[in-house]
Amino acid sequence: MKLLLINGSPHKNGNTFLALNEIAQALDKEGIASEIVHIGTKPVRGCIACSTCKTKANGKCVFDDDICNEISAKMRDCDGLVVGSPVYYGQPNGTLVSLVQRMLYSAGAYFNGKPVAAVAVCRRGGATAALQTMTMPFQLLNMPLVTSQYWNIVYGRLEGEAALDAEGLQTMRSLAKNMAYLLKATQDHPKPAYEPRQATHFIR
Repeated sequence: MKLLLINGSPHKNGNTFLALNEIAQALDKEGIASEIVHIGTKPVRGCIACSTCKTKANGKCVFDDDICNEISAKMRDCDGLVVGSPVYYGQPNGTLVSLVQRMLYSAGAYFNGKPVAAVAVCRRGGATAALQTMTMPFQLLNMPLVTSQYWNIVYGRLEGEAALDAEGLQTMRSLAKNMAYLLKATQDHPKPAYEPRQATHFIR
């Protein structure tokens, strides 16, 4: 079993990395491999709703000049996902939001039904709002949300300060244990067979 962790911070080794690395180390003790991927500082396009990924590109985003398709391909061989982000104005990093939206829309088959968790790292406030923003897209793909002993939040402003948040790091370790438990408990069970989706709207 393997888990993919996405560091949605522009700072490769900042507080978001510290939180995700705490999860990765706890997963290793549970016998689960992991990989932390940094989104970097280069631009990531937003989705333009062209639907080319559905009609012509065979599950790949038509924009192949950033990290979207590369990270989506990694999920093909992973059993679960953790997405971490710093909190900016009560929201996740906009680059991460763009990435997640494009990955799930173009390559949703690689994500569907796999356990997922979101982690917010903040100076003081806005973390719960950022967590809600991060988790909502995954709920559209039948992805079980993995929780912990507290909301998945770590506190720290300056680089490295997250290491001082003892409760936050413990929350990350508990998250990892819950993720490992869910992965192991469902390892030999096939995913549910879902009904064909019925998409409705309210314009008559």
